[in-house]
Amino acid sequence: MYVAGCDVGSLSAKALIMQGDEVIASAVIFSKPDPAESAAEVMARALAQAGISQADISYCVGTGYGRERIPFADQVESEITCHGRGAQFLMPEVRLVVDIGGQDAKAIRLDDSGNVVRFAYNDRCASGTGRFLEVMAGALDIEIQEMGTLSAQSKNPVAISNQCVVFAETEIISLINAGKDKADIVSGLHRSLANRVAALANGIELEKEVTMTGGVAKNQGMFTALEQALGLKITPMEKTDPQVIGALGAALLARRAATKAA
Repeated sequence: MYVAGCDVGSLSAKALIMQGDEVIASAVIFSKPDPAESAAEVMARALAQAGISQADISYCVGTGYGRERIPFADQVESEITCHGRGAQFLMPEVRLVVDIGGQDAKAIRLDDSGNVVRFAYNDRCASGTGRFLEVMAGALDIEIQEMGTLSAQSKNPVAISNQCVVFAETEIISLINAGKDKADIVSGLHRSLANRVAALANGIELEKEVTMTGGVAKNQGMFTALEQALGLKITPMEKTDPQVIGALGAALLARRAATKAA
């Protein structure tokens, strides 16, 4: 039996296919303006990788901000539930999941079974999100993938005073014109974002076993900054791309639903 999860976010779309306990395929693409188109393309890539067709999928759960527009999803679930379930499946000891997405940031507390106990999220402003880093990378004229490596070269991180994306972008341009090193600016940006995300986590009480999901988790500079802001060691996702954890959680929920229906 094959099951699938499809996570359509504001910046990227992810699809993951499972057979039993094994992940047999996954794919990630940049999101398109139409969530349905994003879902169709990313699932087609995952299906091609698995060597199967859509008809072979017994059940599919959709998640992400575009979940209601996934035409082939049998049901939809929140990103909070899916990220919690996916993280706990890979790392049973984890009790706190931090996910920095394209349009929001989430802190999720879990029980021993991966169920969500408490959560907090910021979706009212881009200042605590992956979009914040994307805009700042543009202002610095660098690729967002370069930020982690660049920040590691910082000798004197710059304090970023503005939280608003618009004002922070103006501040970045002023710092560049003032001759500040780009590595120091990026390191300061990571610290600024990490402090805002840590405030979310502190609001639901910290748990010692922490992991980070989402595409931003692949940014080592941001990873390190968040560890410092939380004052806790964060265990990285090593078995699976952290960007597909929401899709993994959706696939696990799909497996449960398909098993009940069988």
